[in-house]
Amino acid sequence: MSEARTVDYGVTRFDVPLPGTFEDAVRRYEALVPEYRATEIRDLVRSGGSWESALALAEENAPHGFMIFWKDAGTALMSVAGDTTPFVMYLMGNYAIAERMFRHDPSAMMHAPLRTEIYRGADAPRFVIDKPSSHFGSYGNKEIAQVGLELDHKVAHLLTLMEAPVPAGLG
Repeated sequence: MSEARTVDYGVTRFDVPLPGTFEDAVRRYEALVPEYRATEIRDLVRSGGSWESALALAEENAPHGFMIFWKDAGTALMSVAGDTTPFVMYLMGNYAIAERMFRHDPSAMMHAPLRTEIYRGADAPRFVIDKPSSHFGSYGNKEIAQVGLELDHKVAHLLTLMEAPVPAGLG
């Protein structure tokens, strides 16, 4: 049996103001990042469909590069503790992009899909995400690191579409 590996690395987190109301920000994000169409993928897998067909579905499902794999509005649970700030958490990604890392190191799936959050800030709704290349650069593989940089650019483009400022070092 091989030994356990330990990797220490730094992560850059962005907390970006969004225009409009919290509800506007959530609607805009979900319009740009549609839900993952799990039923279509399950049908494709059951029918013995090809990877090329799966790639075509990803291209159609994620016009801006990302789809939502999971969503939870945790506001109700936090309100039990007296915290009433509205927020929604997401797992956002693209299986076609993730596979390009998985083939080199399956443990890269620890950070794919990307975790995001929208919450109501004091002065504006906020979008929170860790810089993808912060995570994917830690795998010691240049192909995985390159995909991380590509994801940085895709996140920057998404922020532009959301009419939000793009933090320095992201785009």
